[in-house]
Amino acid sequence: MKSLLRLYAIFHKEFSQLLRDRLTFGMIVGIPMIQLILFGFAINTDVRNLSGALVDEANSSLSRQMISDMRASQVVDFRYRLNTASEIEELMASGEIAIGLYIPADFDRRVASRERSIAQIMVDGSDPILLGIGRQLASIPVNYDSSVQAQTRAGLEVRNYYNPERRSAVNIVPGLIGVILTMTMALFTAVAIVREKERGNMEFLINTPIRPVEMMLGKIMPYVLIGFIQVTLILLLGWYLFDVPVRGSLLDVYLASLLFIATNLALGLLISTSVGTQFQAMQMTFFIFLPSILLSGFMFPFDGMPRLAQIIAEVLPLTHFVRIIRSIMLRGADIMQMGEDMLALGVFALLALGVAILRFNKRLD
Repeated sequence: MKSLLRLYAIFHKEFSQLLRDRLTFGMIVGIPMIQLILFGFAINTDVRNLSGALVDEANSSLSRQMISDMRASQVVDFRYRLNTASEIEELMASGEIAIGLYIPADFDRRVASRERSIAQIMVDGSDPILLGIGRQLASIPVNYDSSVQAQTRAGLEVRNYYNPERRSAVNIVPGLIGVILTMTMALFTAVAIVREKERGNMEFLINTPIRPVEMMLGKIMPYVLIGFIQVTLILLLGWYLFDVPVRGSLLDVYLASLLFIATNLALGLLISTSVGTQFQAMQMTFFIFLPSILLSGFMFPFDGMPRLAQIIAEVLPLTHFVRIIRSIMLRGADIMQMGEDMLALGVFALLALGVAILRFNKRLD
């Protein structure tokens, strides 16, 4: 009986501590809710309204009928109407679109003669899911008008860009750079700063002539080198084990990675000013990491998510980095083509660093 009372006393003490620790209690309640909401609403394998572009050189009633039928499927949303196929390729290289439709000038003749290829569906094949959607579009029965007499299956050629061998590793490895940097950079920085507080070293550093900005920047600079080592390791292993290409400039890969590393280090500093223990720092990092990996487009096509989830995802640094690194490595894009995403990362880094420094100064006062 006394053993049960002692056991209850320990249980009561631990449970009371959990309730008093707001962050831990928030994780207990928040993680199941976030996972349920993300997987129930935001994560959608039945992809709809993919961003697309079309070129209709025929501009006939038959071509317009086929475009209308494709739009009715709600699989693709033709947001751009262009003049040449090369313009579709440029938008695809920058990640603006996932699917393109090219209808040649002799489309009506090809349909009448029942040629094998009457038009082209151009797909960003770096994501195998998108390639499957392109084939789904090609298999849509198209109702042509009475001049062609019958309902026939459209002879659409699916053209696979960037991943002709259809290997999933080609899509995963570039995004994995961002996932690993997000997990390690923010966590290492947050834990390192909090560890200094727990050991009492922070008070010693505060009493030196070192300014708070200098101290915080000095603490995170070694992790920049660690981040570059991780990027290099992933690139080498991805090339050696899975033959993942780097079609763009290697310098652009490292420049984009440097900005992303700085963004996550600033995030880690911000976390460190919001928590009091290393355990809380790990909890907070995980709390941010979970939505990042699910909403960034790393695992599921970004365009397939609901609009609200896309808006939330735009706030997450990983979303922008996944776009940048996949465009450079797989599509051969130039870093200047990814200016909007680079700007978003830069703004996030400056805001996170600025808020972290202000909070740190406030604690000193």
